[in-house]
Amino acid sequence: MRIICSPFLTEEDQKAIEEGQESKREEILKESLQKEFESLFNNEHLSAPSRALACLISMGVIDIKIAVGKSTMSSDIKRLFHDKVGIFYDSESIVGFRGSINETFKGLSDDGNIESIDVFPNWVGGRDQERVLLASSHFEDLWENKISDVSLYELPEEICSQVKQRAKTADWEVFIDEVSVSINRAKKWAAEKKKGGRIPKPHQCDALDAWVKQGHRGIFEHATGSGKTYSALCAIRKSLEEHKSVIVLVPSTDLLKQWENEIKDALSDLQIQFLPCGDNNNEWKREDVLNLWTRKHDDFYMVTLAVMDTASSSDFISRVVSGEHLFVVADEVHRMGSPARRRFFSIEAGYRLGLSATPRRYGDPVGTQAIIDYFGPIVQPPFTLYDAIRADVLTPYFYKPYPVELSQNEQKSWDELTQEIKKRYAIVSQLKDKNAMDDSRIQTLLIARSRILKKAESKITLVKEIIKNHYQKGQKWIIYCEDTTQLNSVLTALNSLPEIHAIEYHSAMAGDREQTLKFFNKIGGILVSIKCLDEGVDIPSTSHALILASSKNPREFIQRRGRILRKSHGKNYSRLYDAIVIPKKVDLEDSQNIRLNIVEAELCRAIQFGEWSEDKTCVTKLKAIAINFGLNYNTINEGGLEDEY
Repeated sequence: MRIICSPFLTEEDQKAIEEGQESKREEILKESLQKEFESLFNNEHLSAPSRALACLISMGVIDIKIAVGKSTMSSDIKRLFHDKVGIFYDSESIVGFRGSINETFKGLSDDGNIESIDVFPNWVGGRDQERVLLASSHFEDLWENKISDVSLYELPEEICSQVKQRAKTADWEVFIDEVSVSINRAKKWAAEKKKGGRIPKPHQCDALDAWVKQGHRGIFEHATGSGKTYSALCAIRKSLEEHKSVIVLVPSTDLLKQWENEIKDALSDLQIQFLPCGDNNNEWKREDVLNLWTRKHDDFYMVTLAVMDTASSSDFISRVVSGEHLFVVADEVHRMGSPARRRFFSIEAGYRLGLSATPRRYGDPVGTQAIIDYFGPIVQPPFTLYDAIRADVLTPYFYKPYPVELSQNEQKSWDELTQEIKKRYAIVSQLKDKNAMDDSRIQTLLIARSRILKKAESKITLVKEIIKNHYQKGQKWIIYCEDTTQLNSVLTALNSLPEIHAIEYHSAMAGDREQTLKFFNKIGGILVSIKCLDEGVDIPSTSHALILASSKNPREFIQRRGRILRKSHGKNYSRLYDAIVIPKKVDLEDSQNIRLNIVEAELCRAIQFGEWSEDKTCVTKLKAIAINFGLNYNTINEGGLEDEY
């Protein structure tokens, strides 16, 4: 098999290749390929298939060349790469095919995209014969490097050596058997049993197996976009087949219908009966209805979907039939740790599963422990944002943080509030059995101080600067704002720029939110949003994000950055621009004692996020700031506070 691949190159790499010399081009290609092969071989879940590939390359069964086209490339050759053309032939017959199918997991797997391929043989004559001969001729000319607008390269010697080393003393047939075992395990866990249905990825299967070993108890700490919902659907199917009654807890009414649709779609072969609770769904309050749904059933599949606040009410709890027959699933499980919602934990259940990218509650060890005591420990290992990028579950990204300062008046207000917090903390600390973090006055002062960062005036100027310098028509941008006041300021600033049209998206907006998203997904542009995109609402085609909102809760930081990295067709990279407000003066001793300084926490996380980006030099300035503050940026600062108690 002879393969000509055209690698994806960043805009920067492509520009450097077009402007640079041949040596520069080869260096860029070598670095790009080296990174790809290292990622492939170092991924434990791809160990068997990557070593099988290494064997086939080493044996000469597969021969690969790398093609890099120039801007002057003809339309015929461009289509050859874009449409993915192939030719099968023997001594007499030739069959060509052309299609948009990607040679990726999503393109080829059972649960992949719906794709089509156009096939044309040479023996029927006419246009089909003409097409297959043209495709064959193009391929041979490319292979022999006879196309002037395309440069062809052999695999670099370093990579060939690496491949040969991996193939040493290896038997490709054994690796193929290992791949088959992995596929069978995934099919065993799959929520969808229909032909072509989705199957769980290796990290999902690992988590589900570990959850079973923990007695069907535990929390999946998996990055945003890594498939937590589908993992839960796999567990739900197994439990329903074991005649469990299921309760799914969701944090908001937006997710109530979304979860019902997800379960209906994935488990379409099961005749599931749903009982929604919350968001004006009051059928459960009728006598014996909730009791009926949550009792043990041998002949019916029963699923109760409840908003967390509803499920934590005494009325709801008193009507549930507790016992080993129950399976409780909590989406965004960290939200179950508030005192009011912890009341739900009086319900006994045999199976329990929590889902969250960030299950620990910041500044609330009591709430965190209550969640773990009920749902069980975090299933090891966690599947981090970094893991998700390496596993090709999320897109690689470029990160550009922008440190901005408070104005003179904002800095003055910050300093005054910091002194008030310090005085109040000193007073409360003298009281017996009194946790300063529970003091309502301290909470109020912290909120007031955090708003200074959130609404810093310099952020609006920064928005205009970034959009003018980086936005291109047809791109899809999201700008995260703190509240409607900031959102309106951003909209006004952007719509004053020539050829820029920004639109709003938030829960209180006038107009149809669903149609707004459809328009954005189809046309692109700049979507200015508030908090409603943090949990549950997805716009995976978004390739650029500008984050203005700061929070005392680091979860916001983590979720917003993770959400923008979701995979989408044609999206190879994501780009994130981040406004990080740095006060001129920070009382470090005070902040370390009472862990109130959200600036430090955000700064450390921004540095770590930058370390995982494609361009790691983006955090040089932030590291210098951290050093000036006396911070150890090599560890994640666990500072910050929950936004609900």
